[in-house]
Amino acid sequence: MLHWIQQFFSKNRKQDSISLPRIDFEALYAILGYRFTNPALLEQALKHRSILPALHQTRVESNERLELLGDAVLGLVVTEFLFNKYPDKEEGELTAMKSLLVSRKILAKIARTLTLGEFMLLSDSEVKSGGRNRISIIADAMESVIGAVYLDGGLENAKSFIVRNILGDYQAILSAEQHRNFKSILLEYTQSKNLGVPFYSICSEDGPDHNKVFTVEVKIQNKIVGRGVGNSKKRAEQSAAQDALAQLEI
Repeated sequence: MLHWIQQFFSKNRKQDSISLPRIDFEALYAILGYRFTNPALLEQALKHRSILPALHQTRVESNERLELLGDAVLGLVVTEFLFNKYPDKEEGELTAMKSLLVSRKILAKIARTLTLGEFMLLSDSEVKSGGRNRISIIADAMESVIGAVYLDGGLENAKSFIVRNILGDYQAILSAEQHRNFKSILLEYTQSKNLGVPFYSICSEDGPDHNKVFTVEVKIQNKIVGRGVGNSKKRAEQSAAQDALAQLEI
């Protein structure tokens, strides 16, 4: 009986323990435009926490620490780039531009272009639920890869990677309104100027319930700085924030 029990648990441990899926490093190097001296760093950058239980690994072994580092490196490189590119821009304007360029939406878009999601190490359930294309996962992976490049090749290689893959099209990103979260940009601006948080209020609601039109005002320190209209409260607030940014010439 004891021998059978030992065999049972031994068999189940073997079933639980799996090896990491193979990553086609050569293909990924070509896509990223950078060859790693230490491929283990790139592997960790692609390792989502969902796969850790099956590997009997702790959260420290996921890509989250590299994500933190990559976020800091990305922020530094983008801020320096904008600082040098726009010597006439004030702090608030540069902050708003940086906020857009390093946003999850933009990072996820670039990650999709690089097909980064296809190389991610995810659990089966995460894959089935669409994890390879989920904004939060692939945007975080983009930052993790930047962190890995920094550790593997230093700041200059990380800078080259960011300039090539993110800042190469910075003008199009900054000018494309569909990428701009005007409320977020306005908030970044007011916080950088110690002006507090913008306050949004509905001035009017017109039309039938199924086709309402909302008018919203946004105030900064009790002063109206913008007004917007939309067929939802959220769109009207975005419109008001956009108007405020135009009035403030941001």
